[in-house]
This record gives sequence, C-alpha cells and structure tokens, in this order.
Amino acid sequence: MGEPAVRVFAAEVTAGPPVLLLHGFASDGQRDWVGTGMADALAATGRRVVVADLPGHGDSAAPVGPAEAGARRIAEALVAVMDDGVFDVVGYSLGARIAWELPGAAPGRVRRAVLGGLSPSDPFTAVDVEALRRAVAGGPAPADPLTAMIADMVLAQGHRAAGLVTCVEGLRATPFEPGAWTGAEPPVFVAGREDVVVAGIERIVGQVTGARLVTVAGDHVEALSGPGLREVVTTTLAP
Repeated sequence: MGEPAVRVFAAEVTAGPPVLLLHGFASDGQRDWVGTGMADALAATGRRVVVADLPGHGDSAAPVGPAEAGARRIAEALVAVMDDGVFDVVGYSLGARIAWELPGAAPGRVRRAVLGGLSPSDPFTAVDVEALRRAVAGGPAPADPLTAMIADMVLAQGHRAAGLVTCVEGLRATPFEPGAWTGAEPPVFVAGREDVVVAGIERIVGQVTGARLVTVAGDHVEALSGPGLREVVTTTLAP
C-alpha cells in the first residue's frame, strides 16, 4: 500500500502536537474536514493539522487487494505519514473506527482522541460483498437493504467505486471489536442527537475508564458539519 494522500495546514507558530483528521466512508478529507472548516479551526489554534485521505478515497490510491484494506493495515499506513512523536487524532464514522486502531499501531504516540459518529456495531460485516461487486459492475441492485445502501454510496464515487468495494471487503474481514483503549488519555466520543448510526454507543464509552460522551445537534451528516463537533474538538485538543 502506498502512503495515504495528505493535506497539511499549519500556523506560522505551532503549539501542541500535530492532529491527524480521518474522514468517513465514501467521503474524503476535503469534504469532511476542509469543507466543514475543521482543519482551519484547528490550525488557527496553532496546531499542525494533517488531513488524510483513506485508501481508495480522495487522492489516495485504491488498495490492490482486501489485505491492504484491513483496519490495522490502514492504521499502520496512517502512522507512517506522521512525524515521530506524539499526535492527536480526530476521526468521524469510519475514520473513528480506524482511529481506534492507532494506539496499537503506534504505541505511546497517541495522546488525545475525539471519536465522532462511531457505530458500536460494524456495518461492513453484514454487507454481501458479491452482490455489492455485481451492482458496481453494472448488475442489479442488491436485495439486501444495507448492501443496497452501500452500493449507492460507492457508485456515487464514480471511478473510485471498484476500489471502495475492495475497501469494504478488507474492512469486513477485520470487524470492529473494541478492546482496551491504550492511548495516553481516554477518548471523547461525539454523537448526533438524531444519529441512528451511533445507537448503543454508550456500551463502548462504558468500556473505557474516564471516557466521556458528548451529544451534539444533528443526524450523522449534520453532526459532522455542525458547530458542536468543532467546539468539542478544539476544546478537547487545546494544548
């Protein structure tokens, strides 16, 4: 797997460790973090901000096979784009799921984390990959509603569609099974009040001593772009 594509935002004078921003599935760093103003908001506080595109998304190359699209492999590739030393991470939806892998992939280097829009159950484990692949190749829409929804998201990405199917296959093979959080500080979870994706997130929050859950306005999409998440992130990551 090649290095993920990144955009870097930084003020003339930096304060605190760098921040890695990880976007959601079938999106990219530009849409989730630059377009929403999050990258600029963090840079304005003096942070060096690294906005990454996950494999198969944005300007990053598609994985050549599902083994390269497993959650830990993606996390390891992301660590490689960060300078040596500690860093903070903000992930949303799939980005939050990948962020969970970072303390294991970079022991002792993850300081603070904000995990937004995280689904406590892994949706990719229920995807019919063969039906998804047929749909993306021009075949019929999948009969399974979840797979059909994923197919619509993937097809909307045009030339990236085939690579996103590979991503789904790799993520499906490495399901989210949250164990102990090994970052330096417990994460802050953020959930939209109308976000059905995060239903049951209290179970994950309860597994991590000292973690807290902050509820903001909006559904899964609205919570990402709203001021509530931005305020939580800038406050949590204050130097």
